[in-house]
Amino acid sequence: MQLRKVFPVIIVLISLSLIGTIYVQYNWLQTMLIDKQEEFKWKMTRGMDDVGKLLMDQKGTLPSLKNYRTKPNFTWPSEQFQMELMKPPTIAQKFTEFEVNEKLRKAFDNQGLHNLKFEFAITSNLNLLSFELKSKGYLKAEEDIDTTTGNNMMFIYIFQPPSGSDLENLVPEEIMSVIVPNVKKIILQQMKWMIVGAVFFTIMIIAAFYVTVTALLRQKKLSEIKNDFINNMTHEFKTPLATISLAVDALRNDKVLQDRTKMDYFSSIIKEENKRMNKHVETILQAAVMDRQELQLNKQPLHVHDLIHEIMDNYTLQLEDKNGSADLNLSARQDYIEADPVHFRNLISNLIDNAVKYSKDNLELKITTHSTNKNLVIRVEDNGIGMSKETVRRIFEKFYRAHTGNIHNVKGFGLGLSYVKTIVDAHNGKIKVESVLGRGSAFTLELPLLKKKAVSETADIHHHS
Repeated sequence: MQLRKVFPVIIVLISLSLIGTIYVQYNWLQTMLIDKQEEFKWKMTRGMDDVGKLLMDQKGTLPSLKNYRTKPNFTWPSEQFQMELMKPPTIAQKFTEFEVNEKLRKAFDNQGLHNLKFEFAITSNLNLLSFELKSKGYLKAEEDIDTTTGNNMMFIYIFQPPSGSDLENLVPEEIMSVIVPNVKKIILQQMKWMIVGAVFFTIMIIAAFYVTVTALLRQKKLSEIKNDFINNMTHEFKTPLATISLAVDALRNDKVLQDRTKMDYFSSIIKEENKRMNKHVETILQAAVMDRQELQLNKQPLHVHDLIHEIMDNYTLQLEDKNGSADLNLSARQDYIEADPVHFRNLISNLIDNAVKYSKDNLELKITTHSTNKNLVIRVEDNGIGMSKETVRRIFEKFYRAHTGNIHNVKGFGLGLSYVKTIVDAHNGKIKVESVLGRGSAFTLELPLLKKKAVSETADIHHHS
């Protein structure tokens, strides 16, 4: 089954797997958050229970005269005095705010709730609005419990006097309330490594999804390129092979065998088509060499202007066939570079060949040069069919061939401009392309000039020779 047929199915399956994994992660975090909240409540309840029992044990049953005050109609000795004397002290009478705070903090530390911020108050069941003992920030923390934005949580502990005692009903039942601000923040702080792990795992999954999809897209693209390359190669080789076959059949004809001129004609056809096939093979082999990064350059001092003139002489017939003209404006003050003569010739030839192939009639080819302090700039411009933005972006990719609309006579492997880019890079140069669809294209090369010292030395060698 072809990759392009199963590709959408693979993408959908991977996407569903990614969404499912993220959903499971989210549900797991939600469950962990609920569990942590329950665990926090349990620890708070255990801590307050420990403190409540400790306060009751330490309070004892001895009476406290701390808040003793004479009542109206109070006489000595009296039943009221006896009752006051026998009444056990309350928690608020027996302990200070600091003592209760320290006991709570120690109990919460023992439960693993270190550095917990909290506010507390102690009141009686006779008057819940009147606090016998409270911390400074209790009232402010209590206000946030009922607001929609607040997440303060209140915990209640009811002090139970010793059951069965004669003093059981002498004191009111006391209630200790503890408010913890920002409970969600505390729980999330406790879960930070779980959250970091979940986020990291999710990022890894997304990264794996991206890499997988990218690899699939690249594979799909390579598959399409392979098919196009095979189709192009088949067409490129089929034509010369068919021509050679016809020429061979003609040479077997008795009339041709007796005519020397016709024999030479068909022999020349076979030779030209053979050269054409060899050129295609060489192009494919060059691509393989570049792919393995085994390109060996034989750099020599080179006059670019002379080379351009030589190449243009070979394109006279092609220009005439397109009713075209070439405008050479080679105005660079310095055109001496260090380059491989064979590869650099192929580079310039490829650019000119593309301008001729991808053009309509009345071709106008312009080649200009100018030099800067360090570089030679070569610009090859035409008024051909131009390229779209997508084509411009991908034009230097190996095997990529632009869609040529109604022009069906353009053949090739899509290796020309990839080869050009490789040779330019190998010469430490730069190449950029500008193109407008329907108006033409312009390729601009920047190549480092040969240093003046090297130029003078080379000139001396030529002069003496």
